[in-house]
Amino acid sequence: MRKQIVLASASPSRKRLLESIGIEPVIKVSGVDEETPELLALKPSELVIALAILKAHTVRQNFPELTNSLIIGCDSTFEFQGESLGKPGTPELAIERAHLLSGKTGYLHTGHSVIDTDQGIEVSDISTSKVTFAHMTDAEIENYVATGEPIQVAGGFTLDGHSAPFITHIEGDPSGIIGLSLPTLRKIIINLGLEWSAVVPVGVSQLGVSK
Repeated sequence: MRKQIVLASASPSRKRLLESIGIEPVIKVSGVDEETPELLALKPSELVIALAILKAHTVRQNFPELTNSLIIGCDSTFEFQGESLGKPGTPELAIERAHLLSGKTGYLHTGHSVIDTDQGIEVSDISTSKVTFAHMTDAEIENYVATGEPIQVAGGFTLDGHSAPFITHIEGDPSGIIGLSLPTLRKIIINLGLEWSAVVPVGVSQLGVSK
């Protein structure tokens, strides 16, 4: 029997990534506080794993009726010069971030935690990609921030939106930069002792196109 996929996130980008491979996830938002001192004290790569685990476990606890399900918790942050740049939250900070990253390179970390409700086990993993930005003019930055896109995305940019023209080079998994690494998810599924076909609908290719 194919597993129900529960996404512990309100992210439209993560939902679209799963839909692109034929998965229609059930959305259960965790509502966890991502700004606690204990979490913010962690290194960027540690932070995303901790938050992914926390989100998945919170949904598992809040919805004990879930069965035959895989609960996916994810979190992303952008590491620049050793610091974690999360969601800007305001246009002012988004503009400041864009100026900071213009012409520079950093690392996008996305943590993943998947709980198999029937087996009662979980596997966590991380996807890290190197991202290089073009030199952006003041007008380009202001116009980009005016779209509203960067306010609630890690680092203030996304590969699948208005900021895509400003990303000149990546090393790593594109879907991980968007917010949920599909190759990492496949590896986790296998490490849970399941077949990838237990997740992806029969007759759907890796590109989400019916055969």
